[in-house]
Order: sequence, then C-alpha cells, then structure tokens
Amino acid sequence: MLKTLALVDGSESSSRAVRYVIATSALCKEAPEIHLLNVQMPVTPGNIGRHVSHGDLDDYYHDEGMRALAPARKLLDDAGIRHAFHIGVGEIGETVARYVKELSAQQIAMGTRGLGPVAGLLLGSVTAKVVQAVNVPIVLVK
Repeated sequence: MLKTLALVDGSESSSRAVRYVIATSALCKEAPEIHLLNVQMPVTPGNIGRHVSHGDLDDYYHDEGMRALAPARKLLDDAGIRHAFHIGVGEIGETVARYVKELSAQQIAMGTRGLGPVAGLLLGSVTAKVVQAVNVPIVLVK
C-alpha cells in the first residue's frame, strides 16, 4: 500500500497538491494511506512574553494547525478518502523527516507556493529544506 504524506498549510497551492493526491489515488490498485501534515513554526518566549503556559502554547499550535488542515481535510472527506492528519512543531525539514520516518511514508506531495514562512510551504528555501531532509520522492504540484 502506498503511503503518501501531503504537506499542507491551508493555501490554494496545498489544496492543489491534495487534489493531485486524490486524483492519483484512483489509479492505485489498493487504496493508499494518506497522511496530511501541517508544520507550525515554534514560538519562542521572546515572541510571546514570559507568561504563556505550555498548555496555552499547545492550544495555539493545535488551533492554527487545524485551521490550516481544514481545506485539505474537506477535499478528502468530500472525495470519500480516508486519511489521518498531524500537526508538527519545529523546523520544517527536520519535522517532515521525522514524520516520514515515523509513518514509513513512501512519498511526499506539496504545493509550490504557500502562505508564507510561518505556516506555508514555499518553492525555494522550504522546499530545499524538505528535499535535503528526506530520502523519499517529492511531488511538487503547481
């Protein structure tokens, strides 16, 4: 069974990548295992002040991740395709590499333009970081 990790940030570009995953799923003999991943940049104490609890920070990452995952989840739900979703926190390349390993993902699908450096996936430095960090094929969807 093919295991695909789709990197999503809530942008139209990442939705195009998910639509690509949906279209190619129909070509598979066996239903692929699809995982959505949103990576949140870590918030440093200097960015938020000293009086924010770890629980509040975890809630923030969860809420922002769920907001970014919503369009992709809807596309997959509307297509009747089962999937799992994940919210990672950390540097993009390292975080994606960790999920590829944990999930035994065989390929990555991602858009070429995202929402920006905080939650997005951009063609350029973010793509380069992912390419350098993983050893599985990456499909870039325009």
